[in-house]
Amino acid sequence: MTEFMKRDANMVPRPEMARWVEKLQSEGRYTFARQEAQVKTGRGFVAAQSALRRLKRQGRIVSPKRGFYVVVPPEYRAAGSPPASWFIDDLMRHIGQPYYVGLLSAAAIHGAAHQQPMVFQVVTGKPTRDMRAGRVALRFCMCRNVARMPAMDVQTETGSMRVATPETTAFDLVRYQAAAGHLSNAATVLAELAERIDADALVGIAPTVRLPDVQRLGYLLDLVGENERAVPLSRWLRARRPRAVPLRPGTPAEAEVDKRWHVVPNVDLELDL
Repeated sequence: MTEFMKRDANMVPRPEMARWVEKLQSEGRYTFARQEAQVKTGRGFVAAQSALRRLKRQGRIVSPKRGFYVVVPPEYRAAGSPPASWFIDDLMRHIGQPYYVGLLSAAAIHGAAHQQPMVFQVVTGKPTRDMRAGRVALRFCMCRNVARMPAMDVQTETGSMRVATPETTAFDLVRYQAAAGHLSNAATVLAELAERIDADALVGIAPTVRLPDVQRLGYLLDLVGENERAVPLSRWLRARRPRAVPLRPGTPAEAEVDKRWHVVPNVDLELDL
């Protein structure tokens, strides 16, 4: 290409959608909905969709949910998306569901990062299909009481997101055993999380979750050497006279019942402490 042709190519105006997306990023915004893009660029539905598809092919935007887009800065082009923390709050507002970042993702945020989670785990109030943005995988667990479970606002690079408190995280590790990497991993993470757990706050959450999960959490706290931290929860449970429950549901329970928590330890746990 001649020098003249290079100069001529550089003078070609950039498409309106591309310019608008660049303007968003310059203002510190990294998410938008298709309807906003249509209005701001004056495009109709078909034209806007075509322009957005081009930007997706170029790796400049990614869409974890139909109609919702995330701007991909140059430093994240190889990964295909910025971290989920950049857009999770806007995404959940877009789909209109309460949420909090939970389980292993929340534990890592609280400093219990025994293993870096392979997926970004979110608890929400409705059944929600897993999503993907580039290499970022989003996995959802459902909790009908999600709005009542204690969570906290955590600052992110682009704003803030709702994150389960350490106490909510502790309960979720036993409520969603498969998502937590099963009980051995849940217990290992719980051991690292324990120093951040407030014993009285556990009691405050207990009426919101099922009684067997209170029993299982208490048993695991004892198992990882946090007996004293579990004392208030033990007192709360004693007043409710619980029945014996298996530590892992759906597995035959033939072991001796733990007298403090009325849990049958029907699985051998291997802790990586």
